[in-house]
Amino acid sequence: MKIPGFRLGIYVFKDVEIVDFAAPHGVFSVARRFDPELEAFLIADSMRSVQAQAGFTVLPNYCFNDQPAMDAFLIPGGYGTRQELHNGRLHAFIRALPEKTLLTSVCTGSWIYAKMGLLDGLAATNRKEPDRVEAKPPGMVPIDRLAQIAPKCRVSRARVVDAGRIVSAGGIASGMEMGFHLLRRAGYDEAFIDDVARVMEYKAAYDVYRSDIERAGS
Repeated sequence: MKIPGFRLGIYVFKDVEIVDFAAPHGVFSVARRFDPELEAFLIADSMRSVQAQAGFTVLPNYCFNDQPAMDAFLIPGGYGTRQELHNGRLHAFIRALPEKTLLTSVCTGSWIYAKMGLLDGLAATNRKEPDRVEAKPPGMVPIDRLAQIAPKCRVSRARVVDAGRIVSAGGIASGMEMGFHLLRRAGYDEAFIDDVARVMEYKAAYDVYRSDIERAGS
């Protein structure tokens, strides 16, 4: 059943990876051409501008104190997730969200849920390719760091892992697949999603990743 007016809130923070948050936002932007009730917006700790990686600066639509209503909350990855692991305000904001709000992540964003203990007993994914600039400790791949942070989490190498309330996507560009999967969770059928992918000229890539989804119980 379709959820009318599905709203996606995307968290932005210092040194967030640009593609991680821009890709799912872009999917929703194109999907709005078919259903204007869809909405995606940016949330930050405060209403100040946020500098993402490479000097890219964005302005949030809301801050934590606004407590905007949303159907899904997304944490992107990026170098800044290392600071966000210890951001008590972010953790409190997440814990205060209604149980019906999906908790989603792209790339190293799942580290936050791992740090909070929310992935214990669940499956989740993370970026699988090494990055010599970000690797801390040296040589550790982000998905292995996820296993270190949350030893009770079952780490998956799927492109998207849907564990029920918590949905994670692995890899910087996997925000595209997260966007498409959130449309699926919002109740849109495959024909609708195919049309969005077609308009974005992403249909061939989407066909490759379409079935690379691990679902709870599967």
